[in-house]
Amino acid sequence: MSKPSISEIAAFLTDLRAVRTGVGDPAALAVRKAELLERIAAASPDDIEAAEVARVARRAADLARGQ
Repeated sequence: MSKPSISEIAAFLTDLRAVRTGVGDPAALAVRKAELLERIAAASPDDIEAAEVARVARRAADLARGQ
């Protein structure tokens, strides 16, 4: 699993801006956020904080999807 590219992060931020203005699906965005953070954590296996942030993001994404 590789770190997200700058273009992937930029696309996420663009979609975040759209969701904040009422366009888009907040639950889908939460899933994308979790996936990006999980990829960052996987690329930095010694970074405990990155792993914790990814875990919290995944839990929030699952709750947003009703799981």
